[in-house]
Amino acid sequence: MIKILFLEDEPNILEVTTEYMKMQGYEVTCVNNGQDALEILKNEDFNLAILDIMVPKVNGLEVLEYINKSKRNMATIMLTALGDEQTQLKAFNLKTDDYVIKPFSPLLLLKRIEAVLRRSLTEGKFDNDDTEFYIDDNTYQAYYKSESLNLTLSEFLLLQTLMKEPNRVFNREQLIMRIFNEDYISNDRIIDAHVKNLRKKLPHNYIKTVIGVGYQFNKEDI
Repeated sequence: MIKILFLEDEPNILEVTTEYMKMQGYEVTCVNNGQDALEILKNEDFNLAILDIMVPKVNGLEVLEYINKSKRNMATIMLTALGDEQTQLKAFNLKTDDYVIKPFSPLLLLKRIEAVLRRSLTEGKFDNDDTEFYIDDNTYQAYYKSESLNLTLSEFLLLQTLMKEPNRVFNREQLIMRIFNEDYISNDRIIDAHVKNLRKKLPHNYIKTVIGVGYQFNKEDI
């Protein structure tokens, strides 16, 4: 799962934006001041940091500078009300990947996040397995090391369903409803066939069989 550090001190923006990101399947760690962000960064790795600039204790540009020096594999997006040219130039000189000015659309921010993560992956900015393997809801495909796994639509929808709720165990009937809605009437063992074919295409055996129940997406045991 892609991990995002979100530095923001405005409670409403923090709550709403975090909810949007979690709905897309991202794991989000929230902080409301720069000092806490630095402490977390010293002990934990993230795929992306979204940073407000005007926050207490240590400002977002200082956090960005730390990331640029110590966490070069981490992508960054500045999310701030400061739209002046000088501040933007300073942020880009510190190698931020994008700069979003408040007020902003959460949906457009999600698209910017997707673009930054995709670009970072292509450029090799980070190469851990969580980001080498990902799904793209726009193309209905899964990718590993920038190569499409050539999934069928049913295989993609099955994988998407499992990945979006990795801690949940789905039974076969639930998966059929997610993939085919109410239009499909057949033996629920069709899911077993799709899982078998999907496992052949995935880089690792991410799909765990829960005996007597169904299937679950699990990367922890890889």
